[in-house]
Amino acid sequence: MLEVAVIEDAATAEVSLDPVRSRLLAELVQPGSAAMLAAKVGLPRQKVNYHLRTLEQHGLVELAEERRKGNMTERVMRATAASYVISPVALAAVQPDPARSPDRLSARWLLAVAARLVRDVGSLLTGASKAGKRVATFAIDGEVRFATARDRAAFAEELAVAVTGLVAKYHDENAEGGRAHRVVVAVHPSIPKES
Repeated sequence: MLEVAVIEDAATAEVSLDPVRSRLLAELVQPGSAAMLAAKVGLPRQKVNYHLRTLEQHGLVELAEERRKGNMTERVMRATAASYVISPVALAAVQPDPARSPDRLSARWLLAVAARLVRDVGSLLTGASKAGKRVATFAIDGEVRFATARDRAAFAEELAVAVTGLVAKYHDENAEGGRAHRVVVAVHPSIPKES
């Protein structure tokens, strides 16, 4: 089972967003049969089977094992990933485009950049998975508490200078066989953790 899978297909995204199917996906982090799931979610087994078949058709669940029970075979299913991210690719013509209105201080532009990040990394993961390879990535995630808005602005300026300097130092437009990498750095207010 993957830790995170990217959904790039609009129909698959629609299937995953159905509240009942979303609940079944969450339950199927641990393998389960339609009968087991029916008891957990309070639905008839036949209805759960219908939803499982739909999830399976879209690659969101897979057969974990089959068990003989009397004169029938019980199918035990599991989710293909512990969690899913829907790529903006699934939105086709309405996916965000950071090139439309670049503004380093705009929260909406930050969302467009984040959407592009999900789209690009999702495509890289899909391609790498088909090729049986890994994707070379790097991320830093941290938190900083600013005493004042002035401190936040100074931090943003210093960060911009540092990143621009690093990019200038290592970027080689003429490197034969070199590969371009996108650099994304974001600063936004933290959401308080729920207790």
